[in-house]
Amino acid sequence: MNILITGGAGFIGANLVTRLHAEGHSLRVLDTLSPQIHGVDPSQSPLRCQIEGKCEFLQGDVTDRAIVDSALEGCDAVVHLAAETGTGQSMYEVAHYCHTNVQGTAVLLEAIAARKSTIRRVVVASSRAVYGEGRYELDEKYVYPTGRFEADLSHGKFEPRCPDTGRELKVVATDEGSRIQPNSIYGLTKYTQEHMTLLNCKALGIGAVALRFQNVYGPGQSLSNPYTGILSIFSTRIRHGRGIDIYEDGEESRDFVYIDDVVESLVLALRNEEATGEAFGIGTGIATSVMTVARTLVDLYGIEVPLTVTGAYRVGDIRHNFADIAKAERLLGFKARIPFREGITRFVQWVLEQPIQIDTYGESVESLKKRGLFK
Repeated sequence: MNILITGGAGFIGANLVTRLHAEGHSLRVLDTLSPQIHGVDPSQSPLRCQIEGKCEFLQGDVTDRAIVDSALEGCDAVVHLAAETGTGQSMYEVAHYCHTNVQGTAVLLEAIAARKSTIRRVVVASSRAVYGEGRYELDEKYVYPTGRFEADLSHGKFEPRCPDTGRELKVVATDEGSRIQPNSIYGLTKYTQEHMTLLNCKALGIGAVALRFQNVYGPGQSLSNPYTGILSIFSTRIRHGRGIDIYEDGEESRDFVYIDDVVESLVLALRNEEATGEAFGIGTGIATSVMTVARTLVDLYGIEVPLTVTGAYRVGDIRHNFADIAKAERLLGFKARIPFREGITRFVQWVLEQPIQIDTYGESVESLKKRGLFK
């Protein structure tokens, strides 16, 4: 295929380019080379260097119709990865996130509509953030809590409770039929992206698929961007010999899915006609606590640093979310292959080959604090 990958110089995009190039596809990448991801000299970014010679590269913004038209020329498939991705940051850079994620998708879809006779496939990257809190169970019935009580959080009670009875809920895997109720601007924009894409492409007769990624990690992810996830943040602090602050009680959990598995899901979405028109949760189906992540990293780096359970919390953070992967396995043919211990070991081995990055964790926390989003 002739494939346009928006955001193709990012973490997921660069790995997808490597895979598709090896399979013989003709690739074009459109990316802004954001300094938050690629550093002060984006031309020297490892991710930018990774795709060199494997694709035609266009530097530009997905909200720019002229460059989007140019990028789509001759393509028959699109993988739309371009997006701002920081959950906490989205709560105070609202206009920027909406402009990039929503307006960028609108511009792309208009350009695709003008080429509906040649574009055959569109895959859009979504997020588990569309669900907000995941799916829970009480008395053998599913419950979808809209959020946690401020009074509970401030008194160190972190598990979601039933709003009617006050009883704690049991977390279960979140499937694609779970209630959509994002509790961050980021999550809201990701759902808007996927819904716009599936709706518009269906009307145009173009096959489209949305993939709701859980927490993606692995070699190549930014170690300097404080909004890319806890593995990078924790790794940088450990290598500096600094302690790690564990929010809440450390038992909050996420579904960590390795980059190679995520790339496989994208390739399957490009190929598999049975997946057309559907949204899929992409993860391992296994929840891992933040405390487990921190202890595993300390063990693998062999650097002892204090792990401090602070009881602090970020406004809008969820407690648990892990994927029910039955639909992805049945219709997409996807199943994650890399267990967390193996994936995090590969990640640490890669990190140890990289220069130690500047620790900007404190600055990101201060940005949240001054806006009342960190308590």
